[in-house]
Amino acid sequence: MQQSAVPELAHTQTRPIHWVATATAVAGVVALSSVVQPGSATAAQAPGGTHTKSAPAAIAPPGTTGVDFPLRCGPVKAVVAKKATGDLDGDGRPETVAVVHCDSAMGTPPDGVYVLTRSTDSGQPRVVATLVDPEDRLTVTDFSIHAGTVAATLLGYSSDAVPNCCPDTKTPAKWHWNGTAFIRSTPAAAHRV
Repeated sequence: MQQSAVPELAHTQTRPIHWVATATAVAGVVALSSVVQPGSATAAQAPGGTHTKSAPAAIAPPGTTGVDFPLRCGPVKAVVAKKATGDLDGDGRPETVAVVHCDSAMGTPPDGVYVLTRSTDSGQPRVVATLVDPEDRLTVTDFSIHAGTVAATLLGYSSDAVPNCCPDTKTPAKWHWNGTAFIRSTPAAAHRV
């Protein structure tokens, strides 16, 4: 074994006092970090920058609980199968779009698609538009909201002879607000599944 040209250093050998000192230092840092917290973040506009319209305070989108959806379910209740939120009309307040059907034990119950907003007087959610009527016998899949547009794929039936279990048409659809109503556009023609 070759001897080192550098003499042994005293601090290269650990002793119990080193471990105690290290543990004390770590405990002190942990204790201090739990007492000292950073301040809350604030956003400020840079001085001399362009002035833009400030965004309104965050408003919760309307919920679906307790909403009286306009579909007839008889003795069973209405079930919200899917929902998405977004600002559809550009007013800074989010709307909720809900896919709703009757809770049926058999077959494929048709879906209704409803737009909800908060009532200005009571703040309670209310239905303001029907995008898909359950009487059209459609099932909604691939449902989303992006950039103020509601998109979905609608599964339907080519005739009344097709059983409810087995939709045989598939149509992509989109809805957007034009300032007075929701307008439906169909990107491609319906095709059989």
